[in-house]
Amino acid sequence: MKITLAQVKKNKKIQSFVDQTEIYLDALGYTDHGERHINIVADRARSVAKKIQLSLSEQEMAAIAGYCHDMGNFLGRTQHHYWSAFLFGQIFVSSPGDDKEIAMIMQAMVTHDKNDLTIVSKVSAALILADKSDVHRSRVKERSLKNIREDIHDRVNYSVTKNSLTVDNTKKEIMLKLKLDTKVTDTIEYFEIFTERMTFCRQAAEHLGYDFVLMINDFKLS
Repeated sequence: MKITLAQVKKNKKIQSFVDQTEIYLDALGYTDHGERHINIVADRARSVAKKIQLSLSEQEMAAIAGYCHDMGNFLGRTQHHYWSAFLFGQIFVSSPGDDKEIAMIMQAMVTHDKNDLTIVSKVSAALILADKSDVHRSRVKERSLKNIREDIHDRVNYSVTKNSLTVDNTKKEIMLKLKLDTKVTDTIEYFEIFTERMTFCRQAAEHLGYDFVLMINDFKLS
């Protein structure tokens, strides 16, 4: 793998796309999709890939896809997964390196957002788990706190005070463990908006040969 995450982070075009996406989504009132989110997703995708013993090249691909997966949002929220992959390809498809790896990164970016798209690689599965597991109060913008009761997405994210994603190779389980402040929101509201995400995580884990387990306030759901 000749393209590294470090090089991607230094790319001025990538940074412009990331910055413009955050400006656009902030105007729409969305939770954080900027540097905080993409760095967490990149680190978490690499961690999952490493723990399930993927190759160093696959670990790097997962991290790169994690960093770039949302950068196309400024061109349109609904199809942002396609825009993100398209923009990545425009920058790197002619760069020295393995064309198959570039294609795999692009494909992972496309499949990260919709569970009606078939997961065909472990890199894609690692990215899905990393992205869809990032729910935490630090994603909520300060301007949203005054009206936290009015937006269920902000409210549910703000209620999560602890978040960890772990891989147990002995039990073949990938567990998302959350600490939910029930004074902010009821547990049922989490499922009201995140059931589709958790289903997608389960599909991704199954592609890797693992079970997906969700634990909320020490209550295990599998």
